[in-house]
Amino acid sequence: MADYQTARTQTGYAGARTAAIDEGLKAHMNKVYGTMSVGMLITGAAAWAISGLATTADPAMGVAQIGPNEYLTSFGAAIYTSPLRWVIMFAPLIFVFGFGAMVNRMSAAAAQLVFYTFAVVMGLSLSSIFLVFTGYSIAQVFLITAIAFAGLSLWGYTTKKDISGWGSFLIMGVIGLIVASIVNIFLGSPAIMFAISALGVLIFAGLTAYDTQQIKNEYIQFAAAGDQEWLGKAAIMGSLRLYLDFINMFIMLLQLFGQRE
Repeated sequence: MADYQTARTQTGYAGARTAAIDEGLKAHMNKVYGTMSVGMLITGAAAWAISGLATTADPAMGVAQIGPNEYLTSFGAAIYTSPLRWVIMFAPLIFVFGFGAMVNRMSAAAAQLVFYTFAVVMGLSLSSIFLVFTGYSIAQVFLITAIAFAGLSLWGYTTKKDISGWGSFLIMGVIGLIVASIVNIFLGSPAIMFAISALGVLIFAGLTAYDTQQIKNEYIQFAAAGDQEWLGKAAIMGSLRLYLDFINMFIMLLQLFGQRE
């Protein structure tokens, strides 16, 4: 009888612990998606505002014409046509590597602030899409990306299949995309750009599901330790991973289907 009571107590404890982890996981994923969403809003607002400052319809204020009744301001010429554009282009990549190297020495609050600062930097880097593509096609591709991202992330969260083996292949694919993109800056080949965009959509679609499952598994693995500071930083890094998956998938789809000005 005592053994039965002990077993029942242990079973009840295990069930309560599992329920606590499930509740904690939901809160953790809500924080990941919430922080990512705020980052996306900051990036979109920054890109739109910066593109507005970079262009004007007044010829007297413009320094270079880029379309019918549209001119670059001196600010726009500085960020889009001067050597500064190379700094702006590669700033997000440098920012990500620096953030990853320093996050362990930051508090969770500091990591969140750095993430939002990165979102502004990404907005600056992406602001030129408002000069290249129509506003309608940007909104349309963003909606397509959001639907695809939601489906892929949901599948990564709910699937019982272990997709951790995808990681090494997907990371190699990202490195290949970065190298090919840098090479194509100098070649300017539309065929290479099309191939990069098509492969990029597939790679970042895979990464969306993979990263979602990894974020979930990492929480379950470390939740028992109860280190709230670590869990806070893990949520920020998870937000960054999914944010980058979304942004890159959006850019690749925009290159494939966006309607140019």
